[in-house]
Amino acid sequence: MVALLVGAGFSLAFTLFLTPLFIRLFKRLGWGQFIRDDGPQSHHAKRGTPTMGGIVFILGSIFGYLMGHLIAGVPWTMVAVLVLGMMGGLGLVGFIDDFLKTRKQRSLGLGGWAKIVGQVIIGTIFALLAISRLFLDENHLTPASTYVSAVREVPWLNLYAFGPVIGIALFVIWVNVMTVSASNGVNVADGADGLATGASIFAISAYLFIGFWQNNQSCYAMNIDPEVAYKCYDARDPLDIAVVAAAIVGSLVGFLWWNTAPAQIFMGDTGSLGLGGALAALAIVSRTELLLVLIGGLFLIVTGSVIVQRAYFKATKWRYGQGRRVFLMTPLQHHFELKGWAEITVVVRFWIIAVLFVAAGVGLFYLEWVSR
Repeated sequence: MVALLVGAGFSLAFTLFLTPLFIRLFKRLGWGQFIRDDGPQSHHAKRGTPTMGGIVFILGSIFGYLMGHLIAGVPWTMVAVLVLGMMGGLGLVGFIDDFLKTRKQRSLGLGGWAKIVGQVIIGTIFALLAISRLFLDENHLTPASTYVSAVREVPWLNLYAFGPVIGIALFVIWVNVMTVSASNGVNVADGADGLATGASIFAISAYLFIGFWQNNQSCYAMNIDPEVAYKCYDARDPLDIAVVAAAIVGSLVGFLWWNTAPAQIFMGDTGSLGLGGALAALAIVSRTELLLVLIGGLFLIVTGSVIVQRAYFKATKWRYGQGRRVFLMTPLQHHFELKGWAEITVVVRFWIIAVLFVAAGVGLFYLEWVSR
């Protein structure tokens, strides 16, 4: 508990007080945001605002986590290292994308396939380390499970059912599907001041609760109530899942102070890809993979709006010779801006939607335990 509170506090202080220094540094380096010409007119005033702010809260998360463990006098775990590694690795992919955008002064950095290749490389490294027997703990648990999980592992969805070789391949594919989906989902939701930051705070906070609850009801806890022992969770190092989630949330809260409208710094792809990677990693190590569909429901809706728009445009172009649109503009937040909603109105209302999805996800997680 000390590591959790201290980690969150230090990461919050890091981003809250040091972000202005990074803003001045990024301005000096010329790392300003490029705004697409076909976007909402109100966004053109944001041209040149420092970007790559993801660097700040990724560093803040790592700093807070390490300080929490240092002060509490407890060792760090491989579970947290993997979560922070996924966050940092995808942040690096995003940084390359952002750097190319600022250097070339255009809205396209890495090509779409190049970005996916980078995500797959990081996801594959994460997957292989997460199930490696080199990192077995005292309970013979690897950081991740070879079972597909929902609220907990699904007994009949064992990826190793066809043998270890095919099982490893299926696990790597499954992890990459989650990694690419989550990171691109948060990336698409970015674009309005504070939207992705606030929504990520709510989503990652869910894993703070999940990790803490799994720790209290762990199959390996010495003080678990015998009457409910059959409901126990076998996730590895669940308390440290909560600690690393708290460090990320604290870092994001401090960053949001400077990222909220009117934003003085943007997270860029550095931040959005990193946050999506953290969400995917937290879902995998906590054995709640399919629950991420609810917890990250806002990101799913926003990404879905882009898919629907493109599919409808192509289908109507084939059918009528001219493409038609469902929305004025995608991602969905821009549709409402073009309908006349103030940007801050869009952000707050989308935050409310994000909270409802997170509440539904956490509620389902707890309901499964109560009704089991």
